[in-house]
Amino acid sequence: GVFDADQVLLVRERSDGRWTLPGGWVDVNDAPSEAVAREIHEESGYHARAVKLAALVDKNRHPHPPGVYHIYKLFFVCELTGGSPRAGEETDAVGFFPVRALPELSAGRVLGPQIERLYQHRLDPGLPTDFD
Repeated sequence: GVFDADQVLLVRERSDGRWTLPGGWVDVNDAPSEAVAREIHEESGYHARAVKLAALVDKNRHPHPPGVYHIYKLFFVCELTGGSPRAGEETDAVGFFPVRALPELSAGRVLGPQIERLYQHRLDPGLPTDFD
């Protein structure tokens, strides 16, 4: 997640009209940190770099709607390095929102408690990586 003070960068998905952290599938031969930087840029127009792996979670162990694939989700704390807001191919809006006043989230992609925990990692970089 990319943060500005107590606000988190979110993008609105064209597919369901709800908001999520920028992210997506890893391309072949991408390192995780490269994938997150690429996805942030493609979906939001911003440039960022991963500074900490905050969590690696099994999507099926969290209250996401059921999906076709078994997915592990990686949550990174990222540092904004440049760019400007621009919707992407899969997104139609970009914005920073207060962590404690989030818009309607795309529950298949991210949950409010996951964003709140990611924010805790941003505030306290010494927290151990969450998993499972």
